[in-house]
Amino acid sequence: MKYKIGIDVGGTFTDFLLTMEDGSSQIYKVLSTPDDPSIATMRGLEEMASDRDLAVSDFLKDVEVIVHGTTVTTNAVLTYTGAKTGLLTTKGVRDALQMRRGIREEQYNNRFENVEPLAQRYLRLPVDERLDYKGDVLKPINREDVLNQVAIFKKEGVEAVAVCFMNSFANPEHEKIAGKIISEELPDAYLTLSTDILPSIRFYDRVSTTVLNSYVGPILRRYLNALLTKLKAVDYQGILLIMQSNGGVVAPEIAMDRAAVTLLSGPAGGPVAGVMYTSIQGYDDCITVDMGGTSFDAALIKDKTPLVTTMGEINRLRIALPMLNVVTIGAGGGSIGWIDEGGLLRMGPQSAGAKPGPACYSLGGEEPTCTDADLVLGYLDKDFFAGGKIPLDVNKAEKAIENRIAKKIGMDIHEAAYGMYNVINVNMAAAVREVSVKQGQDPRDFPLVVAGGAGPNHACMIALELEIPVIMVPRESSIFCAAGMLMSDLKHDFVQTYAVHVDNIDTRQFKGYFDEMRKEGVTHLKNEGIPEDRIEFVYSLDLRYLKQYHEVSVPISEEVAEKVDVEAMKEAFHPRHDKLFGYHLKEEGTPVELINMRLTCIGKTEKPKFSGQEYAGEDPAKAFKKKRRAYIPSWKRFEEIDVYDSFKLQYGNKVEGPAILEQVNTTTFVTPEYSVLVDKYGSYTLYLKSREEEFAGRILK
Repeated sequence: MKYKIGIDVGGTFTDFLLTMEDGSSQIYKVLSTPDDPSIATMRGLEEMASDRDLAVSDFLKDVEVIVHGTTVTTNAVLTYTGAKTGLLTTKGVRDALQMRRGIREEQYNNRFENVEPLAQRYLRLPVDERLDYKGDVLKPINREDVLNQVAIFKKEGVEAVAVCFMNSFANPEHEKIAGKIISEELPDAYLTLSTDILPSIRFYDRVSTTVLNSYVGPILRRYLNALLTKLKAVDYQGILLIMQSNGGVVAPEIAMDRAAVTLLSGPAGGPVAGVMYTSIQGYDDCITVDMGGTSFDAALIKDKTPLVTTMGEINRLRIALPMLNVVTIGAGGGSIGWIDEGGLLRMGPQSAGAKPGPACYSLGGEEPTCTDADLVLGYLDKDFFAGGKIPLDVNKAEKAIENRIAKKIGMDIHEAAYGMYNVINVNMAAAVREVSVKQGQDPRDFPLVVAGGAGPNHACMIALELEIPVIMVPRESSIFCAAGMLMSDLKHDFVQTYAVHVDNIDTRQFKGYFDEMRKEGVTHLKNEGIPEDRIEFVYSLDLRYLKQYHEVSVPISEEVAEKVDVEAMKEAFHPRHDKLFGYHLKEEGTPVELINMRLTCIGKTEKPKFSGQEYAGEDPAKAFKKKRRAYIPSWKRFEEIDVYDSFKLQYGNKVEGPAILEQVNTTTFVTPEYSVLVDKYGSYTLYLKSREEEFAGRILK
């Protein structure tokens, strides 16, 4: 038996999906080990081996691929625990990293504080050199300057160096000279040149991304080396791939050199999985949400393609590398409930995490969390959480809610628990609006794909808040991102700035830039073992109307790129601009500018196969477990409702809400407004009872 494994290291749990060559799969979940995440990774592998009565080394002989997403770099940025980083930049602009674009995020907040840069000012050192916008040398680089500044870095014990010169995207020579000196003088330092990581226009975007890469580079390198060492110790001979923020995977060696591509690698698996699960029922679009123990992620997929942004932020710091447009907020099962100074109930973003965890875990936590509220409201079974591995204490949950919430706002325990449940649902609905309405999309037009250990318990209430008629809960929802990682392809993104009116594009230069990017991408993919017949290219252009500040990313076909079809480029741009901003200037004849050319090189990987089920009829009686008392929000009272064993539900089974679908790794609370049908792959589709005729045929086709 051959296996493939997807691993998602989260803040609270580390998730595993083990797939077999016959299409079957198995879910594993262990508590994360923040001090060294590779420990939790190995524990999961040990559990898999133990279930088969094998030593880890014997089990891994049959594992062909491990795809791994990590929060190591993300957490380093969020907690400011990355490497001590120095920045070499052009004389006169050393403060651009701190000044950013000179715009205060909260314009009317006089107390607003700027985000702290990752490179301190005394380690942001100038070099006397200058290039013009075309890349012509105005002032040659002063090598003595570089040597002197590197000596300061050496004295200060700098672990990583970022180099970003003005206009270097047009001519990388000065950065290469500085990089060579740094490599000779500081051979152990992690080095990032902006022309290697992001050779594009916009100085702040480039310098911020370059510093981010250096800041997290040593952290990721140490982690991956530790993981590779542990895997080598158990004689793993298969392929290890690392998830990127753009929804693709790369080899560990490339990830170490371009560490910033992993900054949101965990959540990036979700949208990739969403495409697969919804396409089974014939959907091209969907919204995916993933509620874990610490955070809530939302992403929108249009035409089977997750939306990508090159203007992302992490902890208010700009990262301009292509990444899936995932909105993340602090809303998870461990999110702590608290009363603010105005007497209002809040949920998160603080989290109890894996340790001490929610009060009901009995691991020392005393703060009331979302999980405590779910338990008190009856949505969770105290004896069946994590399959019984983590017994829950209702009394401790009630005590935490009573002392920290209920008494302070004059409510009883159950009112306070429902208040916590409602507030966090509204917060999550706002995140879904952020990723849909702000992109010019109506969330009511999209099925909601719900994942995460905590997500299905809140799915119906989020959907009702947004008037979404259909919800899909994959059977593997609790390890959704890990599943998405196994469905990801190898991806490499390239960008080339070419600022010109589209009507004045030089055909030879335009094609030459794409040819160079294509050649580099093919080289990377061949080195990763991808044959040329499994390589695909995705072309896009950053376009804007003349004198606009922000550009719009516009996908174009390979044919348009090859023919340099200017009219087709403009025809693709106008409706995209109208969709995002509510207007276009096509009739006015406003000139269109090209700013950046982008190419994504994709190496198609073999995907795991998922086996379907035989139709089992509507009756879910074989899956019935018991009745349990739970709070029904729309009825505003507790009721005894049916509880079903999710894994015993089969294709065609129908469950009327209110009900609870319970499995080892997650629980789905079905409100009275929804019914559930199981599709042929075992996923649960919830639809408004008033629209059953519209959705039932699609699910049972």
